Amino acid sequence: MVDDDTQKQVRHSFVYAVPVAISTALPFITYPVFTKTGILIPEDYGVLALCMVYAMFVSALANLGLSAAYDRNYFKYRQDRVRSSQLLYSILLFVICTSAALTAVTFIFRSQLSAVILRSPDYGDILFWALCSSVLLALLHQCLAYFKNSERAKSYVVHLVIYSIIELALSLYLVAYLRIGVIGLVYARLAAGAVALGLAIMKCIRILPPSLGGSPLVDSLGIAYPLTPRIFLGVISNQFAKYMIRLLGKLGAVGVYSIGQRMSYVVFGLITALEHVFLPRTYKAMFASKDQDQNQDRGQIGSYLTPFAFLSMGIALGMSLYAEEVIRILTPSSFHGAADVASVLAMYYGILFFGKITGNQLIYAKKTHLISALSCVSVALTVGLSIPFIMWWKAMGAAWATLLAGVLSGAVYFVVAQRYYRICWEYRKMAGILLVFFGASLGAIVMRHYSVSYPMRLAAKLVFTVGYVVLGARLGIVTRGTIELVARALRRRPPA
Repeated sequence: MVDDDTQKQVRHSFVYAVPVAISTALPFITYPVFTKTGILIPEDYGVLALCMVYAMFVSALANLGLSAAYDRNYFKYRQDRVRSSQLLYSILLFVICTSAALTAVTFIFRSQLSAVILRSPDYGDILFWALCSSVLLALLHQCLAYFKNSERAKSYVVHLVIYSIIELALSLYLVAYLRIGVIGLVYARLAAGAVALGLAIMKCIRILPPSLGGSPLVDSLGIAYPLTPRIFLGVISNQFAKYMIRLLGKLGAVGVYSIGQRMSYVVFGLITALEHVFLPRTYKAMFASKDQDQNQDRGQIGSYLTPFAFLSMGIALGMSLYAEEVIRILTPSSFHGAADVASVLAMYYGILFFGKITGNQLIYAKKTHLISALSCVSVALTVGLSIPFIMWWKAMGAAWATLLAGVLSGAVYFVVAQRYYRICWEYRKMAGILLVFFGASLGAIVMRHYSVSYPMRLAAKLVFTVGYVVLGARLGIVTRGTIELVARALRRRPPA
């Protein structure tokens, strides 16, 4: 029944949100312990942030866009068990080999790379181990993609929860108890990634016996390799601000920006959790629609995605409005500048909901070369805006440049994606959601900028929150039936 299917999707939404909720809760434990006691200072977080910039760049290079290709081709081969196995394990082996080669190069030149990236050769070991932890985490997510696409939500979540718990425990032990410094955070990520990856691979082997084959890998590489420039450019676009702040300022400013970015990244994590629900269904609908002259299925996709858009914008709005309170509770005054950064970047991560859809439209249409070309536009906008904005307004300038570039490039992505696979969006509803989302977020930021008294700001935030819920009711998204549906879904046991 449709109702049962809907309940399953709602249930999966909550299940996928569990690891995000746990990882979100970690700063509530670690930030006060590390920052208010003086164990870690903004400069330490600046070093970690810049090392992770390099680590993410190299691990993305090793992947070559195969994650996106796997998500698409899983549905192409899902009826053929042998090909499905070859697809998964051939990609895993390929990524392991490329990662090992790039990690070896990093180890050899770690001091020189540290001198270039952090303007000091003293952080070479942190740089190397940060890369190792990122590689393991990337491989873990490649395994988890199988659980996501096969709708094994519980298996997906269990491994991420294991990772989060191990990382938390080791972080506290290494940094707060042994006092080994910021490298303890890297070691904790490394160990947690190794354990979770090993468990995930064993689980995959039990469900899908290993098999290697060149055909699915070659097919995936044909889709993935045009995405490689986009991977580079995406990392540059997201992390360029940190490097520019380091060049124009101090490591402490990078650390403050990094804390704000990490706080706002919770929005991206929760939207990604929702993506694990709507992406497989969207791909299924795309493959089920064979007649390119009929828009019925595409109209169903548009109406299906509207509630997810409302929820995604609502998550981003919550972070944008209340980042100030979170930062002030968790950190000392030297970190409080991160609140404004988190508020602005929350808006940016909120609109990335549409970026996830447009990217999948182009991947489905096998126009991955266009994604890389469009990424060039995005990076050009980000770099072009970031340089003057950072010079004028430091960390806040970086956040505003990221948001503005995201809005402009997102509009271009949307137009191009609609040309190659048109989704019949519910435009009036989307316009209402975006108008209230941006209006409320910008209103709260402006009030804080002009030092409106905190009681008045808090009252306005509550009004904005209620107003967004009322909008959902007016659009037929937040209804009594919806609430009852969620309650029924949560009462059922999640599938394994």
